Amino acid sequence: MGAHPDFARQWLDQWRNAARELARVHDEELRALSASAALSASDALLDLARPPSPGDARWTHSGLIEQQRLFMRVRAR
Repeated sequence: MGAHPDFARQWLDQWRNAARELARVHDEELRALSASAALSASDALLDLARPPSPGDARWTHSGLIEQQRLFMRVRAR
């Protein structure tokens, strides 16, 4: 059973109006954004892309010693 054409048209108009209003609010917020707030927001986004720090374990175990041990085991065969 399909939606009533008038209801569907009203629903579509409502979402179109909402999209226009959201775009207007978005533009208004961007215009009001200070340079320091913009830099802070961009730093926060970049932090999301940065891998986490490996911590102190990196200095005690890198995996290279284990790799060399495996190479030596294969060579000994």
